[in-house]
Amino acid sequence: MRLTTKDKTFLETLRSMLDEGELSIDFREDGIKRIVLRQNYGAKIARRFGMSRQGVRWRFQRLFNQGYVESYERLFWFESLFGTGLREYATTMAKQRVELRKKAQKHGLDAVSRRQSAKQPADQAGL
Repeated sequence: MRLTTKDKTFLETLRSMLDEGELSIDFREDGIKRIVLRQNYGAKIARRFGMSRQGVRWRFQRLFNQGYVESYERLFWFESLFGTGLREYATTMAKQRVELRKKAQKHGLDAVSRRQSAKQPADQAGL
């Protein structure tokens, strides 16, 4: 499952609301185990997330009960076949990829600003 920019924004907003104590995450077991979003989250959640309560529930379920849990299912499957010996390699590779992605984003933003200033005539660029 690929995370989108909207997912990233959602998770950052969720984290801030969890830190502020406005929401909580709980484990529910009533026939099927799942992670649920708790506390009263009416109009305030719609304003903070910029979507309906149902939209918040849908995105939360998709990210946590599908994406997050499915990631662990894949890990359990791989480790049942190959053991845990590859875990350190995979963790090292994942950290490197995250660092490279952050560097690429930083350089991408720098490259955009350089391209924009290069498109301006010399008198507007401050030269």
